[in-house]
Amino acid sequence: MPGSGNRDDDFTAFVLARSARLIHFARMLCGDAGLAEDLVQTALEKAYLRWDRIEMADPFGYVRQAVVNQHLSWVRRRPWRERPSGDAAELESHLGLSVADQSGTVDRRVAIGAAMSTLSRRERAVVVLRYVEDLTERQTAAVLGVAVGTVKSANARALGKLRAAPELSGTYVGERA
Repeated sequence: MPGSGNRDDDFTAFVLARSARLIHFARMLCGDAGLAEDLVQTALEKAYLRWDRIEMADPFGYVRQAVVNQHLSWVRRRPWRERPSGDAAELESHLGLSVADQSGTVDRRVAIGAAMSTLSRRERAVVVLRYVEDLTERQTAAVLGVAVGTVKSANARALGKLRAAPELSGTYVGERA
């Protein structure tokens, strides 16, 4: 994203343009809306401090990498961390959906979330990077700092678990929307 003005204006433009996608990515990564917002906020704070050095390169990739690193770091350090939960109205508001109007969509998202929660941190990160962010195996390996073979094996294990998940009942895994 080329610099068009001063640092603050460029960073603000980036945040406005990319924050929704970053939050969606983080939500898929961690499975919790509040934690996803915290992950993105922390990553954006780090990016702002280094903005002069990263803005001409790939700022989205940098912040996405920071979200992954922060997620893995938080999970390792805080297994006891509180997990807030909201009510149905909060879920409707966050998703921008009416459960009455879109119950099938919400049911599907809940089922996918439940199945994703059975995956290990690495498996979940691989699935999100490969299928939500649409990265190649090589790109996913680079983001996670692992070998391509590790990505392949984690992906195979994750897809096996997802295919076997009763929540998905065989109709979601591998289905293209």
